[in-house]
Amino acid sequence: MQRVAAGAVLGGVTAVAAVPVVLGAVGFTGAGIAASSLAAKMMSAAAVANGGGVAAGSLVATLQSVGAAGLSTSSNILLASVGSVFGGWLGSSKKATSSSPPEEPEAEEKEAEENESQVEPPKPPVGSEKHEK
Repeated sequence: MQRVAAGAVLGGVTAVAAVPVVLGAVGFTGAGIAASSLAAKMMSAAAVANGGGVAAGSLVATLQSVGAAGLSTSSNILLASVGSVFGGWLGSSKKATSSSPPEEPEAEEKEAEENESQVEPPKPPVGSEKHEK
């Protein structure tokens, strides 16, 4: 249970903290779009597609707004919730896979031992007593 709770907390914090870092790395900064970045290429493609300007509400405009001002409180809450659910799910799945021991090798060994103990010794041929005399 503690692993799930820790995963949920870590997932929520990571999701909220990662947004500004990732946007800054891509080129959506507080000072504007960084030159020669992926954001600059996106802005160029959006401007060409719209006849020279970037449309309000487009992906590039929204990402630049978030890069400059950050996410709203409601967006941070939603993002933290999704990150918490995902982190909790990852925390619970690691416990299930790591705590179950491999069963197949033990089962094969037990089966081999059972087969060996059930083997009967060979019986002498029926007519062998007469030949010994």
